[in-house]
Amino acid sequence: MSVERTFVDTNILVYAYDSDAADKHAAAKSVLTDLWNSRYGVLSSQVLQEFYVTVTRKIASPMTEVAARDVITTYRAWQIHRPDVDDIVTASDLAEHHHLSFWDALIIVSAQRLGADVLYSEDLQRGIRYGPVTVSNPFT
Repeated sequence: MSVERTFVDTNILVYAYDSDAADKHAAAKSVLTDLWNSRYGVLSSQVLQEFYVTVTRKIASPMTEVAARDVITTYRAWQIHRPDVDDIVTASDLAEHHHLSFWDALIIVSAQRLGADVLYSEDLQRGIRYGPVTVSNPFT
């Protein structure tokens, strides 16, 4: 069975636009290029919010707010999950039962809601399945 939807966690998106990230920058850019070309990439409004804060305030060479907004605007082409109240409750339950941070659990819920087969993340344990979603770390 081929992968049809791949959810991108914030760290992958950040590395793709952070030229100071060395090898991770190149790997993340390659991942995103493949996802753009295949049209399999999906993400959530949470990821875009975290991306904005991180690239404008937390990396060694921050982007301008305008540049970050321009990047975010390009992701209009991707399917975006916008968590609602039910998603927040589900994420809270998932976090409690799997001993995850709430924010990581909300990423997983968003990936599930979008029907993703794969969740690219550096933060979650590689190979773990959460329902139909399998975590993959593109840097290993």
